[in-house]
Amino acid sequence: MEEVGARIRSMRKAAGLTQEELASRIGVSRSTVNKWENGAYSFMSTLHLERLVAALGCGVEEILKRK
Repeated sequence: MEEVGARIRSMRKAAGLTQEELASRIGVSRSTVNKWENGAYSFMSTLHLERLVAALGCGVEEILKRK
């Protein structure tokens, strides 16, 4: 099963963004994006989630779904 962090990483790479670029679009640090991708943070604010899906051009369900 692909975890949320792995989906964020895959979508970021598919969008051609670095962690730094994605972080800038969301309004967080690069290390925060890194922690999300590696599962080190279990919490993400709804504001950051909204900005993340906008930056990646996907829906919330694509990030949060379980396969």
